[in-house]
Amino acid sequence: MLKLAWIIMVLSALLMIVLILMHSPKGDGIAGIGNAAQMFTSQKSAEKGLNKLTGIVAIVFVVCVFLLGFGIIK
Repeated sequence: MLKLAWIIMVLSALLMIVLILMHSPKGDGIAGIGNAAQMFTSQKSAEKGLNKLTGIVAIVFVVCVFLLGFGIIK
């Protein structure tokens, strides 16, 4: 069980790195002052799905870290 938790944690970490790198850049430049850049952007469905998947993988990673860190899984 311990090896399985480690494998899940490492795979979720690698997948999270890939998913974060796939996100579109959010650099607003000078328009970031006063949220002017937010007026003309919209989030596409692919970006929303990528955000959800990244969140799910991050939750799996954090759960594995807590289970292994507190010694719950032996």
